[in-house]
Formats: sequence, structure tokens, C-alpha cells
Amino acid sequence: MQHKQYKAHKAHKAIIGAGFGDEGKGLFTDYLCRNAEEPLVIRFSGGQQAGHTVVHNGIRHVFSNFGSGTLQGAPSYFARFCTIDPVGIVNELDVLLEKGVEPLLYIDAECPVTTPYDIRYNQQHHPHGSCGVGVGATINREEHFYSLTFADLFYPWVLKTRLELIKGFYQGLYQEYTDIALEDFLQCCSVITRSPWVRMSRGMPSGPFSNYIYEGSQGLLLDQHYGFFPHVTRSDTGTKNILPLCADHVPEIYLITRAYQTRHGLGPLSYENISHNIKKNPLETNVCNRFQGEFRRGLLDLSLLEYAMQRDSLIADDFGKSLVITCLDHVSDEYRFILEGQIIYCHDQDNFVKKIAEHLKIRKVYTSASDDSAQLVRHVL
Repeated sequence: MQHKQYKAHKAHKAIIGAGFGDEGKGLFTDYLCRNAEEPLVIRFSGGQQAGHTVVHNGIRHVFSNFGSGTLQGAPSYFARFCTIDPVGIVNELDVLLEKGVEPLLYIDAECPVTTPYDIRYNQQHHPHGSCGVGVGATINREEHFYSLTFADLFYPWVLKTRLELIKGFYQGLYQEYTDIALEDFLQCCSVITRSPWVRMSRGMPSGPFSNYIYEGSQGLLLDQHYGFFPHVTRSDTGTKNILPLCADHVPEIYLITRAYQTRHGLGPLSYENISHNIKKNPLETNVCNRFQGEFRRGLLDLSLLEYAMQRDSLIADDFGKSLVITCLDHVSDEYRFILEGQIIYCHDQDNFVKKIAEHLKIRKVYTSASDDSAQLVRHVL
């Protein structure tokens, strides 16, 4: 009887990007952890290519290899659907410790491990806008049965043997993979298998967790099934991976969008030719890089937002979902969005938020004009 009562008090909350990424998922993860008891942040898609910016108590950090609730003291769990990068984990861990933050990261034993071979391939063959950290290449290699998982790192002979086989896999495609150095990678593998801040988990970690907060990676419009192939990520960014982790629970859904559209790198962006009044953010996390390309902006396309929501059946059927609109401070002079190809003008910020929520039939809305989650405002319309 007590066991059933304990389960009833657990909450599952899913943070889903509604666009092409860069919506503010880290900001809202931090917000939920700030207002939750005993939270666990669960990464359920993507991997080390996430760049989620969080500001708390004067600390600004971009999370890629740890969950965005870390500054609130929330442990992180990378589920089996995520790739991991040992070098990235160690580098980010060092940065967090230097900032006085002691994180706790659980990694599922089945998480695929990104190797230097995957990263080299990704960086030399990135025609579709990849950010060059090897996530897609890792998943592709795993699908060809050349596997390396987190559990393998604890067995040196297994690790060495699998790396040789992975090298042969890439050499069969491109001869230039013969000269890749592995010393840093192997050292980082050794560090994380002995680190008190990193632990292996087989399935959801046990602990006194009351709030399970599922932090999305890229947005719905980059989902490998919902997005515009080939300009997509090699993962399921909607609720597909969350459901087996939730067991018999149905998660609360929070859809995140900026007050405008963004797209990082190549691929279609609707109505990009229409002039906009979006200010450049001098503190933008994801700026142009040589692999991914330019950071692009445009007016919010409400029809495209609606399309993304309808592609995920759980989101489409959830009448209790919340909408989170971030980066309102980047809109200057006038508020407007696009609906069915037409520009809709709004009187002010409140009218802008109200019209969007009314069209999407969402009553619970959160708004942000700051990169600090303490400034988030909740509305019931």
C-alpha cells in the first residue's frame, strides 16, 4: 500500500522543443528543477550536440554532457537513446568543478559511445548542417553493428578490441582514418569509469526522486521522422523515447519556442525572406561554426509550430499541455507572427502571447525575457 502511494506522488514532466532547436529548453529545465523537490533530469534524445545555456546565482554555463538542472543540484541521467562523448564529459566536468559545481551524472550502460573516428567522419562529411561532434555518425555506426557502449569502457580489452574494429569500419569507407590519435580519448574513458561524479546505471537510476524532468535535445522540426530530411538529427526529439521511460505514467508536456523562428545551419526555414525585427543577442550560445553554418532568424511561423505539435500524437492529444515562449526581449518595436502565410500584427507583447495561445488552444503559458529562469512568468489565459 505504501509503495503505491509513493508512486502516485511522482511527477513526470517533458520539455519538448517545438522548432528547429535553440528554443530555451535548458532555461525551462532549470526553472522546473528550481521549483521541484528531489528532481532527476533525464536526457532522452540526441547527445553531446546539445548546447543549453543556464544562468543561476551568477554562474553561466552551457550544458552539453550534463542535464540543465545541474546548477540546481539535480542529478542527470543519460538514457539509452543518447550518445555520450567521454572527452566532452571530462572537459565539461572540469569546467563545472572549477565553477564550484559538483554534478552527478548517471549514464545508461547501453548508451552508444562517440569515438574520435566518428567525430573525424562527421567533420569531414557534413553536407546537411551537422554540428560536427559525431552524434549522427555514432548512431549510423551502431546500426551497422560496430558497437561501443558505456558498459564496454569498464573492460580495457573489450574497449581496445572494439576500437580496432571501428577503425576498420571507417577504413573500409575512407583511408584517411588511419592517423587518428586515441590517447586523450582513452584517458578520458579511464577517468569517467573511476569518477565519483559519473555512475553507470542499468535503466532508470534508483533514488529518492519525486520529479522526473525529461530534457529534450533538438526541436520537433529536427526529428528524424518529423523534420525535413536530410536536414534532421538522427534521433527522436518528441515523446517517443519518453514513454518507455515513464512506464505507466503520462508526462506533463511543456512545448518550448522562442518568440521567433531560428535555424542553425542548412535546411529550410519558412518565410525567411520576410523582413523581421529580431535583435541579435550578443550572448547567443549557438553562433556560426565551420561545421554547422550560420545562425538564422525569422518571424515565428505559427502554422509550422502547429504542424510540429500535430506530428507527435501524444502532444497533439494532450489538452493540458503548456506553452513556453522565450526570448521576448529580442523582439523590438512591434510584435508579429505568421499564420497561414499572412503576417499577424499584435498591439503589444501581451496581445502577441494571447493570440498565439488562443490559436494553439493552450491556456497555460510561460513567458521569458531573460536567460535567468527566476524571471519566468506563468500565465493562465
